[in-house]
Amino acid sequence: MDNPQFDIWSKTAAQFQETVSQSWTKALANFQSLDLGAAMSAMAHPSAPPAIQFSADKLQAVQQQYMQDAQALMTQMMSEGGLQTQDKRFANPAWHHNPVAALSAAVYLLNSRTLMALTDAVDADEKTRNRLRFAVEQGVAAAAPSNFLAFNAEAQEKALETKGESIAKGLQNLLHDMRQGHVSMTDESVFTVGKNVATTEGAVVYENELFQLIEYKPLTAKVFEKPFLMVPPCINKYYILDLQPENSVVRYAVAQGHRTFVVSWRNPDATLAHKTWDDYIEEAVIQAIGVTQDIVGKRGTDHSINALGFCVGGTMLTTALAVLAARGEHPVASTTLLTTLLDFTDTGILDVFIDESFVKFREQEMGDGGLMKGQDLASTFSFLRPNDLVWNYVVGNYLKGETPPPFDLLYWNSDATNLPGPYYAWYLRNTYLENKLVQPGAATVCGEQIDFGLLDTPFYIYGSREDHIVPIDGAYASTQALPGKKRFVMGASGHIAGVINPPAKNKRSHWIRADGKLPASHAQWMQAAVEHPGSWWTDWAQWLKSHAGKQVAAPKSYGRAKYKATFAAPGTYVLAKA
Repeated sequence: MDNPQFDIWSKTAAQFQETVSQSWTKALANFQSLDLGAAMSAMAHPSAPPAIQFSADKLQAVQQQYMQDAQALMTQMMSEGGLQTQDKRFANPAWHHNPVAALSAAVYLLNSRTLMALTDAVDADEKTRNRLRFAVEQGVAAAAPSNFLAFNAEAQEKALETKGESIAKGLQNLLHDMRQGHVSMTDESVFTVGKNVATTEGAVVYENELFQLIEYKPLTAKVFEKPFLMVPPCINKYYILDLQPENSVVRYAVAQGHRTFVVSWRNPDATLAHKTWDDYIEEAVIQAIGVTQDIVGKRGTDHSINALGFCVGGTMLTTALAVLAARGEHPVASTTLLTTLLDFTDTGILDVFIDESFVKFREQEMGDGGLMKGQDLASTFSFLRPNDLVWNYVVGNYLKGETPPPFDLLYWNSDATNLPGPYYAWYLRNTYLENKLVQPGAATVCGEQIDFGLLDTPFYIYGSREDHIVPIDGAYASTQALPGKKRFVMGASGHIAGVINPPAKNKRSHWIRADGKLPASHAQWMQAAVEHPGSWWTDWAQWLKSHAGKQVAAPKSYGRAKYKATFAAPGTYVLAKA
């Protein structure tokens, strides 16, 4: 056969066959000597690493599978099968046209599968295996040949085609990202807060040192009598709810006839480094509820507003409602929780970071004051999905010299927010570690014992099927932790993309159970859930409308009495950088 590429494969195959057994032995030795201490340190975990021991049966099965896969790879090489993989890192034809690159990718995929299988063969408790799996995944993702110019056939081909221009551009991108302090996920130069993101018309009607309250201009002649207050997560900027007109939850709510208010969190600096969880509940969430009631003339009235909490904003909102309920106050007529954890039994991959020593370390570091840096939080969340949210951009930006396309959601994702250390330390211990909020009377907030059983508001609970921050089982668990009437809806996609899914785009699906039953587990709920094409927003809009009261004439000005409009939306707090 006169085929130069096949000749290269043939010469390589014999050598490959000879080294299979040695590769297995070396891989096993490397795994057993894996520096778990370094891995734990990378997760700011100071405890001593456990010794690694394998289940003999599982180890034998992994070894047998490795030998079989290695033999299959050799056969594939000999038959000119080329690189066969669904992995998008190696999908470009350049990997297939270059035998050396194809071989490096194939061997990498074989070894990475084996290393991940070895984590499952470790004889240890589930949490230790999960931590080991996380550490190995980080190493495996970083070691991919696609991350190195010397092995990345696609980047090499582009360098030749552009006569080195892509490499020069990659170096410029690297220097730019070093200056800004994070890897660019989108072309951030395209976006400006208040100009092409966070553009819904409104005004700041109240502010204190923790937040500004924005009221939005009505888009309808009449509005529902009960105003609608949104509490976004304070670990991010509020405008995830108001990206651009076509995908803005804020604008959608206003267009549905709701007099809408949003909490815009201040980006903490050293002057707020002492603020606690109690401060954020009393001085921010409860205060925002009270000001919203004042503006519509309903302070002290039960069930006078509707409220929404997103992610930790939902945890804070529900906690604030429990504090108020303990005081005999029930201001909220309905509550929407989006990708929110109340029961922290299932926290997904984030559980690898949490134990007593980790939480105690954070308490000693910043429990009495200090800041949890926004960029540190953002990096942690990115490395939960390292291939998609880290190395994908390293390769594109630096090896290929590409500018990532404009994407409003990723621009928001890069706009980091700090957290006060005492707030962060309390949150870690009382939720992720000790799961106190769902234990009646276990947590004391603002001088009140928290008991969700005192809440009398109906809840609309939304979870995203592929959410890696609030796993769908964790989102569903709120249906069991809360009393009264509840509606649970599941959307497709992840933590953010599942939520920001406007009806006009007709994308993704959502699932609803027609009988309204909420059995003990999400798996049981799914047995009778029915898939509906498109966004869940329309279902939510109908539900919210049923709790919004009668319609009245839309106000002609912002605020009321002492709550005067100051800054135009999006206000000033949102502009501060971490």
